[in-house]
Amino acid sequence: MNSLLTPHIILPPAIVLAGGLGTRLRSVVQDLPKPLAPVNGKPFLHHVLSYLHKQGIEDVVLSVGYKADLIERYFGDSYLGMNIRYSREEEPLGTGGAIKQAFALTGSEAFILNGDTYFDVPLNGLYQNFAGSKTYAVLAAKPMKNFDRYGSLILDDQNNILAFQEKKSLPEGMINGGVYCVSRTIFSVSQPGHKFSFEKEVLEKHVTTLQLRAFICDGYFIDIGIPEDYQRAQHDFV
Repeated sequence: MNSLLTPHIILPPAIVLAGGLGTRLRSVVQDLPKPLAPVNGKPFLHHVLSYLHKQGIEDVVLSVGYKADLIERYFGDSYLGMNIRYSREEEPLGTGGAIKQAFALTGSEAFILNGDTYFDVPLNGLYQNFAGSKTYAVLAAKPMKNFDRYGSLILDDQNNILAFQEKKSLPEGMINGGVYCVSRTIFSVSQPGHKFSFEKEVLEKHVTTLQLRAFICDGYFIDIGIPEDYQRAQHDFV
C-alpha cells in the first residue's frame, strides 16, 4: 500500500526586532538591551531563538540598534544551528523602518517577531494560512480575557481583519500577538516613509487595502516589556 507523504515545507526566514531601548525595564535590568534581559540564566532572546529553531526556521535576521554589539557578540553568525545575520539601525527607524531595512537580507517573504515577546505560534500553520490567501500579511491573534494593555482586533467570520481598536479595558477579545508572515511588497502598497511604525502606519492605516488576515492561536504568550511580566517569565521558562 502506498502511503501519502506530506511535502516538506521550507519556511521563510524570520526577522526578529531586537533594537528596543527597554526603558520600562530599566528598574530591574540596567545597561542591557531588552532582548538580553536574563530569564532563568539565559537572555530572553535565547528563548525566542530556541522557539524558532524548534519550529524549523533556518535563517534569522536580528534587527538591532541599542547596544547592538552586545547582541552580536552573544549570538554570533550561527546559533542553535541557524544562520544569524544582522540589520543594524544607525538611528531609530521605528518597527516599520526596521522591518523594511531588514527585508534587504531576506527573500520576498518573512516571519516578523518581537525580541521582547514570546508567542508559541505554529509557524507552519501560519505560513500555510498566508500562502493560501491573497493578503500581504497574516498576523497571529491571541484570544485574551480581562486586558487593558493591548489593542484589540475586529474580525469577520472568515478571520479577515476589519479594524484595529485602541487600547481599552475589555472582558475578552483578540489581540495582535506580534507574530506575522509578511510579503515585502506590503511596503510598496502602503508607501511609508523612512522611519515609521509598522503597526500604526502600515497595518492600521491600510487595513482594508491590504486585506489583512488573522491566524488565531491560543498558545503561550508573554511580553516582558513591564517588570511584572518580566518577573513572571523567570518562573515560566525552565
